[in-house]
Amino acid sequence: MGKATTRTRRRAATKGAPRGGEAAFDAAGIPLDTKLQPTQARGQDTYEVVLATAGEMLRDMGFEQLTTNAICERAGLTPPALYRYFPNKYAILKELGDRLMIAQDELVLEWIDGGGLTGDTVEERLASSVAIHERIVEVTRAFPGGAAIARALRAVPMLQRLRFESRDMVADRFFAAVRARYPNTSEQRLRVAMRMMVELSYAAIEMVVEEPDRDPGILNHEVCLLFALYFESFS
Repeated sequence: MGKATTRTRRRAATKGAPRGGEAAFDAAGIPLDTKLQPTQARGQDTYEVVLATAGEMLRDMGFEQLTTNAICERAGLTPPALYRYFPNKYAILKELGDRLMIAQDELVLEWIDGGGLTGDTVEERLASSVAIHERIVEVTRAFPGGAAIARALRAVPMLQRLRFESRDMVADRFFAAVRARYPNTSEQRLRVAMRMMVELSYAAIEMVVEEPDRDPGILNHEVCLLFALYFESFS
């Protein structure tokens, strides 16, 4: 599944405006979308350097201390080169957050499509859930500034929509995947359960990524066990 496909599926699921359509702004009118998508190799290099540098700096200093001037200085770029593509640091973080969410969502959607939720026993479903949690942790840790980007998406109100879009889209896909398995469970209860599972999974993954000394195996196992047992109450 390609990035464009995942992005399109998320936008369609949440009825959000696709990139290239109506521009995104926060409540104060701050632009959040990139100004221009590069088409030439040189422009693409500049675009990627800005994003990679910003990711590294988020990891080193956090979002509040990050500035476009600091990004330019570390990346060896002039401010006009950065502003050709990004209107401000929020647009840079939005692009980074979108990419991180897509990388995570691709894994989850492929797991769902591969039958990740349909094991015949509690043990099978538990092992499958733990495995996908571990893969998402690996992808997040490998993403430049992944932990810092996730924190910023939680903390910066104008960018929380990215996280909400991912959560809602994945919860809807979970619901579609398990609805037939629990025909006697009300749709409302099942949708609430899917939202709970996604939210708790987010929290567990973020705890593991942001606290390197925490044992990821134990945390992932316990979270997945909660839901494996919880779903046994459905009929």
